[in-house]
Amino acid sequence: MTKAEKSTSVNKRRERAIGILPSQAISHMIADGEIVLAEPPAEGQVQPASLDLRLGAVAYRVRASFLPRPGGKVQGKLDELALHTISLSQGAVLETGCVYIVPLLETLALPADIEASANPKSSTGRLDVFTRVIADGVGAFDQIPRGYHGPLYAEICPQTFPIVVRKGSRLSQIRFRNGPAADSDEVLRELHAKERLVSAQDADIAGGIALTVDLSGHGDGLVGFRARRHTGVVDVDRVGAYPIEDYWDPIHVKDKHRLILDPDQFYILASKEAVHVPPTHAAEMVPFNPLVGEFRVHYAGFMDPGFGHAAAGGNGSRVVLEVRSHKVPFILEDGQIIGRLIYERMIETPATLYGQGLKSNYQGQGLKLSKHFK
Repeated sequence: MTKAEKSTSVNKRRERAIGILPSQAISHMIADGEIVLAEPPAEGQVQPASLDLRLGAVAYRVRASFLPRPGGKVQGKLDELALHTISLSQGAVLETGCVYIVPLLETLALPADIEASANPKSSTGRLDVFTRVIADGVGAFDQIPRGYHGPLYAEICPQTFPIVVRKGSRLSQIRFRNGPAADSDEVLRELHAKERLVSAQDADIAGGIALTVDLSGHGDGLVGFRARRHTGVVDVDRVGAYPIEDYWDPIHVKDKHRLILDPDQFYILASKEAVHVPPTHAAEMVPFNPLVGEFRVHYAGFMDPGFGHAAAGGNGSRVVLEVRSHKVPFILEDGQIIGRLIYERMIETPATLYGQGLKSNYQGQGLKLSKHFK
């Protein structure tokens, strides 16, 4: 099949199918110029249901977070608000509590029927790096409307650890979809009956499928980690480089199986349920629900097709929870609902699933810190 024939085939599938675009469709978008890469794609950049976004060569330190006006350009705001620029060509430190804007190496020329959404990568969220994507003229973070033509920018604000980044570092990922892809609760119940999406005996399905926090301790009492402050830097591109004890304090619970979240402290916890994302679907966790408490959970919400899938080596994969309480201390109890998973249909099964032939750091995980720690 020629390149033109492949492109036509993908476009026809878009017209017929509603859902999330898989890896092979993303590759076609790159070939067709709908995703424009300033440099050749990096190894593993195309994921089963998303594309990793790469930082460009310059970071702008700005006074405050912002969004462009309708029709406005991000670069115009940068010209007004930037305090100074930082070259990322050789790597640079981004300090905690500061806001940086970085033009990305990827730009978009989306077809009229394709929209996108962005999210921090799992490792980014587990480092407590607050990252969002901005687009010209778009008045919402992490949302790219249908037919968007223009550049993308990453807003980066390290919350706990200062980080080292460089040109090509990947902190965010982007998903492409055709139409409303989320399953209704009724369809989700049918899917759960067929595929067993979570290990809970009685799944709570209402606006998504509920996940609860595991504070049981499993014998040794370890339920999570609390981030230390005033640590050394973390290089986001180094794997297994940093001793856990230099950055994290382990959390053990006793007989009450509860944890008091201190305001503005960052915690790594885990779900009680093992999660399964079948090859036909992608999943996303709702990051914050004020109805269950004044805290944020799971900065990095995307879960690829194949996560927790037994055939892809993921049987028993639990969800790691990135938790930060706001304003007041908050008591978490073992088994308390802490978030919900939304499942979205794929247009077709990805050519490669999460955990198969990719560097999938969190397949089959339990309670696990980011890949940077040893």
